[in-house]
Amino acid sequence: MSKQINVALIGNPNTGKTSVFNALTGLNQKVGNYPGITVEKKEGICKLPRGVKAHIIDLPGTYSLNASSLDENVVIELLLNKNDKDFPDIAVVVSDVENLKRNLLLFTQIKDLEIPTLLVINMADRMRYKGISLDIEYLEEQLQTKIALISTRKNEGIDYLKSLITNFKDLSITPCLNASEIDTEYFDSLRKAFPNQLLYKLWLVITQDVNFGKTTRNEIEAVANFKTKSKADLKRLQQKETIKRYQFINNVLKKGQTIDVSQAKDLRTKLDRVLTHKVWGYLIFVIILLTIFQAIYDWSSVPMDFIDGIFASLSEWTKDMLPKGAFTNLLAEGIIPGLGGIVIFIPQIAFLFLFIAILEESGYMSRVVFLMDRIMRRFGLSGKSVVPLISGTACAIPAIMATRNIESWKERLITILVTPFTTCSARLPVYLIIIALVIPEGRVLGLSYQALTLMLLYLIGFGTAVFSAYLLNKILKIKSKTFFVVEMPNYKLPLFKNVVLTVIEKTKSFVFGAGKIILAISIVLWFLASYGPGDEFNDAENIVTIANSSENLTEEELQQKIASHKLEHSFIGITGRAIEPAIRPLGYDWKIGIAIVSSFAAREVFVGTLATIYSVGNDDEDTIKNRMAGEVNPILGGPLFTFASGISLLLFYAFAMQCMSTLAIVKKETNSWKWPTLQLVIMTAIAYITALIAFQFLK
Repeated sequence: MSKQINVALIGNPNTGKTSVFNALTGLNQKVGNYPGITVEKKEGICKLPRGVKAHIIDLPGTYSLNASSLDENVVIELLLNKNDKDFPDIAVVVSDVENLKRNLLLFTQIKDLEIPTLLVINMADRMRYKGISLDIEYLEEQLQTKIALISTRKNEGIDYLKSLITNFKDLSITPCLNASEIDTEYFDSLRKAFPNQLLYKLWLVITQDVNFGKTTRNEIEAVANFKTKSKADLKRLQQKETIKRYQFINNVLKKGQTIDVSQAKDLRTKLDRVLTHKVWGYLIFVIILLTIFQAIYDWSSVPMDFIDGIFASLSEWTKDMLPKGAFTNLLAEGIIPGLGGIVIFIPQIAFLFLFIAILEESGYMSRVVFLMDRIMRRFGLSGKSVVPLISGTACAIPAIMATRNIESWKERLITILVTPFTTCSARLPVYLIIIALVIPEGRVLGLSYQALTLMLLYLIGFGTAVFSAYLLNKILKIKSKTFFVVEMPNYKLPLFKNVVLTVIEKTKSFVFGAGKIILAISIVLWFLASYGPGDEFNDAENIVTIANSSENLTEEELQQKIASHKLEHSFIGITGRAIEPAIRPLGYDWKIGIAIVSSFAAREVFVGTLATIYSVGNDDEDTIKNRMAGEVNPILGGPLFTFASGISLLLFYAFAMQCMSTLAIVKKETNSWKWPTLQLVIMTAIAYITALIAFQFLK
């Protein structure tokens, strides 16, 4: 049996840590969340020489062991807890050849924890362009470790890195410097109070809000012969420690690193001047976004139609090939469409994360975040919130998954909660049929009334999201540090392997995470639509046949009327009738009630449900529109769909959650049913009140 060792990949953001992780693990990786928290956990397996297997954990990016966010706490708590199953046998600190000085601060801190620590200097292929040369032998001697100089882009140095990880027991665990010299008396008393504990671990527990086995900060400070310090004094000591470490690093790099400035080719400054400009920066960003979302609509429509057709054909084939009965119906009308409802999102999710991965890999996304932060900060959001908010116009599911790079939990939670207000592509079928029905044709300034209405709905959605964020920022009493630190990495061509692995992992995360919940709710909705109490449902065929015996209906038209009758008297139809008194003030009847209830599976189900209710043989919008136009209001007389009821319905769908897939992904990302439940209740209330006011005012 081969031995397995734990390897922790640690480093500052943008040092290429993910590239190193991908180079070591390839497709042998999985992504989840740490138990009880929403920080992403990436782990994978790497085969090493001599039959050794390495379990590699890609820890969240951190600048130092002085934690300022939830994900940085994860790093510290793992390194302090020897009883954790993931506690590393070796820590691999990944640094960037251009930012070695800053990266070495974290390296020297980890060395103080007496864990075998290896230094990886990544992006070695850029050394010549930047005029950098390194004395590796001298650096190894001073830092008391082994150094792997690698280039993940050119796949150089990876085998040497693997051999160093295999021989981790040969690495020195001696600290680089004696950090306790910043206050000898204080650290001596700490050493005497806890003679069996590692000094630097105790120091981290005192200065950080982290756990260290059974030893807590309060227990340390309660020891009788140990003199405690105030928070201000501890903060000053932390600053002294950082200065001392940088003095050591500067002395090492004076001899170990040479930079010839004359050789450095600096295109970056010129590009930054344009891309972060207060006018051109925003204009370029808008153009890039328009291009991306147009591409998402265009590229994903073909595979989505294909998937839709495949699952529809599979349902028909199941009905034809299997014996008639409840199990066949469950497969054909519940499970297969439920799976289709998951798989059909894959093209949009994959394309969206493809573009996000390219923007991140190239270094452009950091410029966008910097650019947007000054605007978003006023509404309680982060600059990083702009990506999910705009991604929501394609689909809220990948947009909510894209919030993972927002460090502040409060800002991330607010972004998750408000993103579903942005108009996603699933709302379009609903908007188009209602707009065509109630908005008159005509133009103003060359733009049609119908196009202006659609644009207005998009603006209402985005405006509500931003305004809701502002209110939530005032209401939510969540303590969350909001330091805005964004790294401006160098521009580089995206690594194809990294982009592909990102797209695969994010897509898998959706399919296996939210997919289980979507499938379960699809089956429940199928049951409610397929069964009903009493003879009106069970004897629907005879009732409809006798009622229409005088009409010359084709077999297809008759079956459609039977399906419509069954739906009306099914459990979901009874629900529609039950909620009719509540929705009548909005201008709707029980048929629209059924469509609203069933469209909770996905908003676009609205049109398909109407096709069944109005006995239309297909989802052709013109046919449904004609049937809807002929509907009579049972209370007021006259047409049911007027300008007032149409606007009411448009506003209802603009604000209502109406998407179980989104609720499923919110539950997954927040690790709680509390937030999606609040989201559903509040958004439904806003939708109802707005639709009510609109109808009562306009009628």
